[in-house]
Order: sequence, then C-alpha cells, then structure tokens
Amino acid sequence: MKTKYSILQKALAWSVHIFTSSGLIAGFLAILAIKDHDWRTAMFWLIVALVIDGIDGTFARIFKTKEVLPSMDGKTIDYVIDFATYAIIPAFMFYEAALVPEVWNFPLTALILLISALYYGKTGMVSYDNYFIGFPVLWNMVLYYYIFVTDYEPMTYVILTIIFAILHFVPIKFVYPSQGTKYRIPTIINTVLFIATLAMMVFYYPERPLWLLILAYGTAAYYAWMGVFNTWIEKR
Repeated sequence: MKTKYSILQKALAWSVHIFTSSGLIAGFLAILAIKDHDWRTAMFWLIVALVIDGIDGTFARIFKTKEVLPSMDGKTIDYVIDFATYAIIPAFMFYEAALVPEVWNFPLTALILLISALYYGKTGMVSYDNYFIGFPVLWNMVLYYYIFVTDYEPMTYVILTIIFAILHFVPIKFVYPSQGTKYRIPTIINTVLFIATLAMMVFYYPERPLWLLILAYGTAAYYAWMGVFNTWIEKR
C-alpha cells in the first residue's frame, strides 16, 4: 500500500532537489569568473558548490526525498553536478591559470578530465564501509592548493598532477566526510576547519598568512594520514 504524502511534504522534497541543483548555478558562476581570471570569485563559487554538496544529503534524509518523490533520483542529480564542479570546471581553471609549462597545459587538462570520467565509471568507487577507494575526484581542492596555498615551480605542478591522477586508481581508503566512518567526529571537525581555512585563504589571497598555511597543510595532512591509516595500519 502506497503512503500518501501531503503537498507540504512534496514541496519540501522538491526544495531539496532544487537546492542540490543550485550547485550547478554556483558552478556556472565559477566559470564566468574563471573566464575573467578572477580566481578568488571562482573559488568562492566552488566553495558554495562544495558546501551545498556536503549538506544536501542531510536535508534529503530529513525530508525523505526518496520516499516522497520516488520518480526522482537525487543521486543522479548529485553525480552530474559533482562531475561539473569537481572535474570539468577545475580542469578549465587549471588550463586558464597556466600553472604548468605551455607544452603541458592541454595534455594535463585532458588527463584530469579523462581520469575523472574513468574514476566515475569504475565499480566500487565507494566501499561498503563508506570510504572512497582511490583519490576521489576532488580537482577543485587540488586547484585550491595549487593557486591559493602553494607557490611551486611549474614542473612541480606537472609532477603533482600526474601523481594525483595515478592515485585515483590506487586502492587507498580515503575518508568520505559526509558519510559514516569509524572516526566520524574528528573527521567532521577537520572538515569544518578545512572549509573555514579554505574560505579564509581565498579571502586573503594573494597574501598567504603563515597561520593559514599551517592550517591548510595540517588539515590536508589529516586526510592523507587517515588514508594511510585506514588502508594499511588499522587492518593489521
């Protein structure tokens, strides 16, 4: 027997899907900023898209979107927006920022896009215990570190980009902050600190205050350590 839901419940469920979809608008605004080489504004809109992606699942569970609107698949909407804001738009940002020697610029942009598509296509992208297997498609955050945190030589970015591409297919268990993990509380705390640091680094750009650099490297080190710990140490 089908449960009959009220107009209000359906409206709230639709509002969640609209909220999720608004991430694509944030992504489009980032494209406009990238076109003008306005890195601060571009990253601001990518942060907005990141926050939307991080909290929309909570709203979906609260308002039971699957049950109320069974004909709508929020995960499909989410995948479309994630691929745009985590892969396509950051790839465009990478290309326009010209962080690497010109001969490498298009090949590495193409590599980012191809690797991202292949990663999305593989089975077991997320493990049974809610970890990403392999470095997840987070090129938006890679570009954040490239532009706002670091100041490396161009060939260093070439090497780093190739390493990140390879890591997509190395079976390392990376934490999935918005899903349940064994160390959920410290991961959530680190994630909140990471996003706050991200926002402040973008605000201060092109300056790089030392205390923010320490936070930026420290929060990233937590994710890297958890990947090593979850993959090789904990199971011993």
